[in-house]
Amino acid sequence: MREKKLMNMMRNNLFCLALGCLSAPVRADVVPAFLFNDNAVLQRDKPVPVWGTADAGERVSVAFAGHTATTTADATGKWRVDLPALPANATPSSLVIKGKNTVTRTGILVGEVWLASGQSNMQQMVKESFDSSLDIAGSARFSMIRELRPDKKTSYTPLSTGSGTWKVAGPETTGDFSAIGYHYALTLYKVLNVPVGIINTSQGASKIRTWVDDATLKAEPAFSGDIEEATKKLAAYPAVKAKLDADVAKWETDKAAALAAKTPFTTPRPGYGWAGTPGGPDDMFRPSTFYNGLIHPLLPYALRGVIWYQGEGDAGLYAYYVKAFPALITSWRTLFGQGDFPFYWVQLSSYGDNVSTLWPFMREAQNAALSLPNTGHAISMDLGQPKNIHPQRKQEIGRRLARIALARTYGFKIRDSGPEVEKIEREGAGFRIRFKSPNRWQALTNFSDPVTGFELAGEDRVFKPAIGVMGDNNTSVLVTSTQVPEPIAVRYAWRVFPLPGLFDHDEGLPVEQFRSDNWAR
Repeated sequence: MREKKLMNMMRNNLFCLALGCLSAPVRADVVPAFLFNDNAVLQRDKPVPVWGTADAGERVSVAFAGHTATTTADATGKWRVDLPALPANATPSSLVIKGKNTVTRTGILVGEVWLASGQSNMQQMVKESFDSSLDIAGSARFSMIRELRPDKKTSYTPLSTGSGTWKVAGPETTGDFSAIGYHYALTLYKVLNVPVGIINTSQGASKIRTWVDDATLKAEPAFSGDIEEATKKLAAYPAVKAKLDADVAKWETDKAAALAAKTPFTTPRPGYGWAGTPGGPDDMFRPSTFYNGLIHPLLPYALRGVIWYQGEGDAGLYAYYVKAFPALITSWRTLFGQGDFPFYWVQLSSYGDNVSTLWPFMREAQNAALSLPNTGHAISMDLGQPKNIHPQRKQEIGRRLARIALARTYGFKIRDSGPEVEKIEREGAGFRIRFKSPNRWQALTNFSDPVTGFELAGEDRVFKPAIGVMGDNNTSVLVTSTQVPEPIAVRYAWRVFPLPGLFDHDEGLPVEQFRSDNWAR
């Protein structure tokens, strides 16, 4: 009897406990944003926002490097604090976030943080570029370089959080880093002697519209066609998906019948393309998809600036890109809320033949963004490969970008571009090209004799090969052509795969493509 009574008491206690659990509020642990992970790099000399989620109304404190900031999570459970500007620190420290629970992130450094974005040429990894075995083997000495590569996501709406971990440079990890990002960071680290973090959000084949937020898309008329196209695809998607499902079902039936009859069946399976079903949830070409999935979750992480390599995906859309690229730069600066931070990009490299002028016009369209403050571009037309759209000399491209940052962002007195054209004037049966600041440091070196890469056109606007002869102590070039006795326009390196012959005398930096005309082709 006593035993039965004891069993009943235990059963009642367990029942009450279960009811108590059901009625008690669900506890949400304090969770920092995914960027605040082990081995992160925080931006020096700027206030450092730290944010995350917790219970609504929960008190949250963040402690780092002797500083503590506290706040209360809002009604949706979101919280944010701002740590004061911190000096560079290469000694790993801990970031401690406390609420009802405690989260400790270790190995945190303070230095320079750059966002590396764009398409496949920024995405291309160290292990896919020239000299990769040397770079990977030698990276053990550069643990102050870190890369965060967020897990790739396309999204129709802005995501509030992301996922991914910071990787420390070393033989086991560096091979998967962005090659341009790594060599950019390595050059900065060697000169600045502070930790460098790269946030790599690049995505192959992406178009510029995929990196722009919805508000900018609607505000900039250049994107109106993108919005219209996306709206039509979205409306058509149910029918596209239904047809695809029907095609797949028929394919499976036909395959089963062929197997039963023991006859060959070579018809490829219908399916989504590599970019996803048009208009569908996996369509990577929809406007804002990569902004929503890869950029928005980063806001408002403190960073120094952005490096960018994109344009191949929009090649041919010159008038569009002239508006779209500056709109992207301006919008990112606004959204990160850190002023007009530096935004440096790679001008499209050489690829293909020496006939097409598709990319020169695209390079010119990229240059429209130079009208914005704190912008700059690295010339790479001398580093390409005719049959590889992904040039493998990424070390040099990364270093050229770093030159620009070191000169313009960090104040080092170094050369960051090739000689610039000062004046183009008609002389005799040709054109005289004069360059700025004539001195040995900036004088021209012709890597061919006579100088290659020039073309002249007459009244018929047909460009013919021309030759350039150095003059004025190697600070000017006279361009002539026996095929064009009365030229009215001159161009230099105005081809998809030009043969440039002009470089800076001491640094080997190429003279940028240029033209005297404003013709549409």
